[in-house]
Amino acid sequence: MSAVLTVNAGSSSLKFALYPLLGAAEGANPAARVGAPALAGVVEGLEPRGAPRLRWRAGAEEGAEAVAAEGGEGPFDAALRATRALLGARLAGAPLAAVAHRVVHGGERWRRTVALTPALLNELDALCPLAPLHQPHNLAGARAWMSALPGVPQVACFDTAFHATLPPLETTLALSAEARAGGVRRYGFHGLSYQYVSEALALLTPRGLGRVVMAHLGNGASVCAAVGGESRATSMGFSALDGLMMGTRCGALDPGVLLHLLARGWDAARLERLLYRESGLLGVSGESADMRALRQSGGAGAALAASLFAYRVRREVGAQVACVGGLDVLAFAGGIGERDPVLRAEVCEGLSFLGLSLDPARNASAVGADPRPIHAPESAVEVWVVPTDEGRVAAVEAVAALDL
Repeated sequence: MSAVLTVNAGSSSLKFALYPLLGAAEGANPAARVGAPALAGVVEGLEPRGAPRLRWRAGAEEGAEAVAAEGGEGPFDAALRATRALLGARLAGAPLAAVAHRVVHGGERWRRTVALTPALLNELDALCPLAPLHQPHNLAGARAWMSALPGVPQVACFDTAFHATLPPLETTLALSAEARAGGVRRYGFHGLSYQYVSEALALLTPRGLGRVVMAHLGNGASVCAAVGGESRATSMGFSALDGLMMGTRCGALDPGVLLHLLARGWDAARLERLLYRESGLLGVSGESADMRALRQSGGAGAALAASLFAYRVRREVGAQVACVGGLDVLAFAGGIGERDPVLRAEVCEGLSFLGLSLDPARNASAVGADPRPIHAPESAVEVWVVPTDEGRVAAVEAVAALDL
């Protein structure tokens, strides 16, 4: 049986999954062609001060191991090597129909899944400054797999594509026409995750096509408001820096701070390091970019970072609600959103003025693989935890784009 391999090379992890293709190709719904993953895994701990570790599952079989760098390679290169080795052993000659890569930024031109070529990779390189934690890794993964599997079609699935429906008032920056030339606008990110959550909610609840705010909370974090399953507003903008504070990124920041630091002698390289790699949970806590570690810390900096994260999520959700004129469903996804009941409770408590009420027992138990409602029966707003599956979206997109 042939399969689609999906690769999601992010800022702190490298996720991969193998989706078998089911049924006949002719006339089949692409989503119906994609089965449950036969193999799924992740190399975590690629963030600063992390300890890379590979975890994988194939049915009832599981494995885990530390990933040690060899020959001077960095953590990401080591993760790629370990992933290729595992897949080589597990595939055992089974055919791959395609490889689908998550690519964070498609710019203004690329608004749908497209076949990858060396020329396209070179074009996408130009967008690396807009997402320096992600785009270089996305493209490195694509190049590695194109080199390893030269005869297998490979596609790019863009995180920005879901936000192609954003209205001009949401995408336009308050800058001069000269400054906005060349694609300087708001794009939005985490699109594969939002596409999955939006489609899942449409099946889970009659309110799923209403006014929905989705919070993808992980090492990268953002919020998106959708109506009728289409993106209408989102917290990330021109780059993957805007909006919420994140694992190592600052989120929304008064640009006057940058002018102040420039006046103090900071250059562009030092500012980029600060904004992308030394801020967020790591910068505020002084300890870690991992919310799990901060919860266990007991330190004052860790507590401040966790509280600030929850506050920023509440503030941004409120802004999204205002953009779409109300709220029918609030959904949590991403590593923190799916696994941290304390964070969900803190966010929802601050949104009680919307008539939103959590069921504490449901919230505490919603730490699994299945979507679950966590709102109280009397709540005017439905609240869901929807474990996202960006890989499945990418696999379905590959089947549709390549007519597999």
